[in-house]
Amino acid sequence: MSTPGQHNADVAPPAGTGRTGRVRWTMIAMAFGATTINYVDRANLGVALPYMTEELRLSSTAYGILLGAFFWTYSFMQMPSGYLVDRFGPRRMLAFALITWSVITMLIGAATGFLVLLLLRLLLGVGESPAFPSSSAVVARWFPVRERGIAASIFDSGGRAGTALALPLIAVLIGVIGWRGSFLVCGLLGLVFVAIWLRVYHDPDQHPKVTAQELAHIRGGTGDARDDQPPLPWLSLLTYRTTWGMIAGFFCLSFVLYFFITWFPSYLVDARGFDLLNLGIFGMLPALLAIPSQWLGGLLQDGLIKRGRSVSFARKLPLVSGLIVSSVIVFAAQAPNAAIALTLLTISYGALTFAASSLWALPSDVAPSRGNVGSLAGIQGFASNAAGAASPIVIGVLLDVTGGSYVVPLAVAGAMALLGALVYAFGIGRIAPLPTS
Repeated sequence: MSTPGQHNADVAPPAGTGRTGRVRWTMIAMAFGATTINYVDRANLGVALPYMTEELRLSSTAYGILLGAFFWTYSFMQMPSGYLVDRFGPRRMLAFALITWSVITMLIGAATGFLVLLLLRLLLGVGESPAFPSSSAVVARWFPVRERGIAASIFDSGGRAGTALALPLIAVLIGVIGWRGSFLVCGLLGLVFVAIWLRVYHDPDQHPKVTAQELAHIRGGTGDARDDQPPLPWLSLLTYRTTWGMIAGFFCLSFVLYFFITWFPSYLVDARGFDLLNLGIFGMLPALLAIPSQWLGGLLQDGLIKRGRSVSFARKLPLVSGLIVSSVIVFAAQAPNAAIALTLLTISYGALTFAASSLWALPSDVAPSRGNVGSLAGIQGFASNAAGAASPIVIGVLLDVTGGSYVVPLAVAGAMALLGALVYAFGIGRIAPLPTS
């Protein structure tokens, strides 16, 4: 009888698992679940705030500060969290993150005023920061390069699933048990999930259900020289052109993406006259349709690599084409009616996630050592969330300057999409492991 980490090449895969086994798909499904819960908990305050404002006497300024405070610490902690994922592994770090952000979410339900809420939102950003670097490390450890496109797309699309799920789920919870109860239930959901995560997730070499065939498949049949390569010092990663291209490109993409996460509902209400019912029904459509769009991008990349195209071509094709198409956001503000505007915005959002299908595979592709994957994921994650902090402010200022018109803000978003396409096309060189000498 074999023990975890021992693999007998003569043992056939379990029935129904296919020739190479399917444990790796269970692992990425777990990462998808964690990302979905992450975004539900992150969005809880935004849905609940209108019901909290009167009881806690929150001003509009306080409202904005609370929504933005999360990104201050979340962005700052991305890079150290990536390093910690490399140091302690995704199993322990994602479990730590789940426990931390779930407990903080529950404590938000007991908040008594602005200062307490502000502190808890800052701590929530710290608690959630290891989530994406951990999931990126799961992709690197469990998937060969020819499957990383769809694997990264699956876990990242949990953000879209959580965004779409948060509004109806939290609204129902608030209606049944109040806003305080909604935070309690969402926090408990994360604590239940962490127990499942610790039971199910192990790295490939330690997983008791991984067959020799699947382990060989994960390693591409020949292994990876980077498994034995010592990691580079964290700061040295910032000396590479590729790293800075990943930073600049992700910033541009996220600048546009965070319009949909922050200002999109207000645009539908203020500029297109949507009532609450229409907002709830149609406001979810772009996020829901963006999920298959992201998976399509991942499948396209993997198919290209399997057919012999280079990793650079396969990763850059959705990045560049998706960002170019997403620039149609510029036309939404001038659309003659709400239906056309919503269609253009849905196309833009779907194109963004099609492009994003490459993003979380890049750290695995370019890391000079397996011990640098989390660090690179944290570095580009910092850029993404810096855009998350900047984008809502820039759009808000432009709205004030233009008297509430969305023409200029959406034009700026479209320009950022095109700039991101240029960065990924020409600012990043060949996508390959960074040279160590």
